Parts: sequence; structure tokens; C-alpha cells
Amino acid sequence: MKTNLYIDRHVELVERCKLGERKAQYELYKSYSKAMFNICMRIINHNGEAEDALQEAFVDAFSNLHQFRNQSTFGAWLKQIVVNKAINQVRSRKVQWVEIDQWQESLDGSGVPSEEMSGWNEDDTTLEVERVRNAVLKLPDGYRVVLSLYLFEGYDHEEIGEVLGISESTSRTQYMRAKRKLVEMMAV
Repeated sequence: MKTNLYIDRHVELVERCKLGERKAQYELYKSYSKAMFNICMRIINHNGEAEDALQEAFVDAFSNLHQFRNQSTFGAWLKQIVVNKAINQVRSRKVQWVEIDQWQESLDGSGVPSEEMSGWNEDDTTLEVERVRNAVLKLPDGYRVVLSLYLFEGYDHEEIGEVLGISESTSRTQYMRAKRKLVEMMAV
């Protein structure tokens, strides 16, 4: 079986950045800034704070470029820095995480979500992308961050728990509540 290796198309730019070349830094910034800003916005939901987090992430990335070992693509390495900066920005707001005990009050005695919560079938539901995006942006910070990390960034609940300093069950609770709140918002 042949293994295909992914070649990072920005290897040359990264090497030039390591040598301190400002033009190469600008080229990398242009290549990644829009996608990384979108990540910041999904997590932070505030234009100015997202811009700040993005700039801090790029400054950190360029300052610590010597630590980049080409074990992943530059984009994947940068994305991790961006996600961490955005999460730290939200943390500075003192987000209130909902614990599992509070969420269990909404379950029927069997530990299964009540009919009211489970009445939505994701596979059969098609929603306009813009309406969903706007509804996600209106979610409370804790819900939006977990939902974004899980659905858009591909983290699992264990990873989310580690990154946010919460338990895996709290991450799952936040995700379930975010989905329920999103459904409520979309029904209006």
C-alpha cells in the first residue's frame, strides 16, 4: 500500500520567515489571515476581540517559528495557536460553564434527553447557511465555543475539555445545550 505524503506548499515561505524576512511573513499572513480570522470569530463572536486574538496569534507564531518542526503543515500549527488565543480571549470574559448536574435536571429519569430535547432529527433538517451562522453567533459564549470547536474545528469532547480546562462531561453538556438552543432559535 502506497502512502501519500502531504507536502506543505508554504515550506519555502516558512524557511524565509525563520531567516527574518518580513515579506515572507506578510505572504504567510495573507495566505492564512482570513481563515484564521473566521476561526476567531466563531469562537469569540466579537470583531475587535477576534482581530486582536488573530494579531496576537500571528505575533506568537512568528516569534516562535523556530519551534515549528514541520511535523504538520504550517497551517495546522498556526490553527492550534489561533484556537488557543481565541479560547484565552473568551476565558478572560469569565465564561460560566454549565456543569453536568445542572443539565441532568432536564433529562427524564433514564438519563435520556426528554422528548422535547430529542425531537430534532439532524439528518432530515436542512437550514440556510446564513441563518445558522447568525444563530450560532448569538449563542452564549460557553455554548458557542464548545459548538464551534466540536463541529467546525473537529475537536472531540476530551480535547475540548483539556483545552478549556473543563470536564469532558461539561463539554458534552455545553454542546447538547448549544444544539438545543440553536434549534430553538432557528424555530422562530
